[in-house]
Amino acid sequence: MENRIPDEVLKEIFPRKLNRCPASETVYTQVKQMILSGRLKKGQRLLREEIAQNFNVSEMIVSKAFSQLKKDGLIIKKGRVGSFVA
Repeated sequence: MENRIPDEVLKEIFPRKLNRCPASETVYTQVKQMILSGRLKKGQRLLREEIAQNFNVSEMIVSKAFSQLKKDGLIIKKGRVGSFVA
């Protein structure tokens, strides 16, 4: 038997870590799908403001999604220029 804290207790202690932001996951999933399907082309600039408006979410939500996409190697960030499809 594992000696671990039950998930329901952890959710009370660390609600943000276990309950990820569904909006950022939705943006992440949709943008990832558009990249993998070729709808977003290599080198295409991704405007945070534009994506936020299209998904009706804040730019912070898009930033979270971009962070994960960057970790996955799907986008690259070029200094102050912006984010681009890898």
